[in-house]
Amino acid sequence: MRRSKRDPDIQGDGTMKYMLIMRATDETFAASQDVDFTEIMEAMGKFNDEMIRAGVLLAAEGLDPDPESGVVVDYSSETPVVTDGPYGETKELFGGFWMLNVASKEEAVEWAKRAPMAGPGSKAEIRRVATIDEFPQDNVWIQKERAWREATGQL
Repeated sequence: MRRSKRDPDIQGDGTMKYMLIMRATDETFAASQDVDFTEIMEAMGKFNDEMIRAGVLLAAEGLDPDPESGVVVDYSSETPVVTDGPYGETKELFGGFWMLNVASKEEAVEWAKRAPMAGPGSKAEIRRVATIDEFPQDNVWIQKERAWREATGQL
């Protein structure tokens, strides 16, 4: 995919969006089921409050912890193939995410290091979110998305 030559890290206010993706192994997930739910929510709540006070939290969601509740759509063949969970071919489960608006990847890493994760086997993957400005602006679909984002207050 061709990107524009604009600086991909700047959203116009000197910040970047990063997604912190919570990942865990089956074993880590099973062990977390033995931890008191109130204790988990207290730790997550405090962490989220800290990010809110710092002005960096844009969104945060957890996923249904039961892998059997989801499906995978595989596009490897001409016709997409839908497979019900659990996903035997995966080694890690995607448990949820935080969306942050920060000044740098290093700041996103610092927030991730403070996340209340479950311990050995738990990971947070940090990925920068591309901005609409990184794509060719003469593309009709980019123009439609920009108009939609402007109309919905997301730009």
